[in-house]
Amino acid sequence: MILQTVYDTPPWHVALAPGAGDDLVIAFSSVGHDASRPPSPEFVASATAGGRPALFISDNSRSWGFDPGFTPALQSGLSATGPATRCITIGSSMGAVCALRAAHLVPLTAVLAFGPQSTLNDPRWTRWTARLADNAPSFPAAGTWHVLFHGLADDRDQALGFPETPNVDHILYPGILHSDLGPHLKAKGALAGLIDAALFSDRRRLLRIVASTGGVQRRKSMGF
Repeated sequence: MILQTVYDTPPWHVALAPGAGDDLVIAFSSVGHDASRPPSPEFVASATAGGRPALFISDNSRSWGFDPGFTPALQSGLSATGPATRCITIGSSMGAVCALRAAHLVPLTAVLAFGPQSTLNDPRWTRWTARLADNAPSFPAAGTWHVLFHGLADDRDQALGFPETPNVDHILYPGILHSDLGPHLKAKGALAGLIDAALFSDRRRLLRIVASTGGVQRRKSMGF
C-alpha cells in the first residue's frame, strides 16, 4: 500500500490511501513505540479493506489533538479526498482521543475509539501530557454514534471517566491490558468487520462481532 502525502505541516502529517466508493475512514495514530520518530500510520489494512479510500493522520508533538494544527490537518485531508457519503474516524489511545475530537469538527457516521483517555492525568502518559492545559477531552459529539473499547486490566478508571449517554456503546474487555486491546482484536480478525459495521450504522452486527471477541457492553447493573 503506497500512501500519498496530502498535508505536511509539522507536527502534523496526513497521508491518503486512494480508493473507490462513497466511504471514508480517517485513522489517527497513537504515540507510537519510538518517541524519537513520528508516529506511523495505523489500521492501514483494515481501513482500506475493499479498496475504499482512507486518511491517516499523525501528530509528531503527541498533543492528543490539542495542538492548534489539528483542525487544519483534518480539513486539508478531507479536501484531498472529496465528498464521502459515510465517514468514520478510528484510533487507539491518543489516536482514539483525536478520533473523538474530530467528531466535533466534521460530520461523522461513527467513531471507533480503542482505549481513549477520559483524563490526561494518567502517569503512563505524563511525559507528553503534563504540558497540556486541557485534560478532559470533549465527549460526546451530538449526532454521531460513538463506540468506545477499553481493556479493564489497567484502564478501568479511564473507562469509568466516560459518561453513559444514548449515542454511545461502551465495550469492556475484562482481563485485557490497554496495550493488548488492539492486538487482541486484530488477532481475532475483528477490525475490518467493526469498521464495516460502523460505516453502515449496523449496531447489531457490531455487537455480534464484539461478543465473538470477548467484549461485554457496559451496564450500570454490572458495577462499572
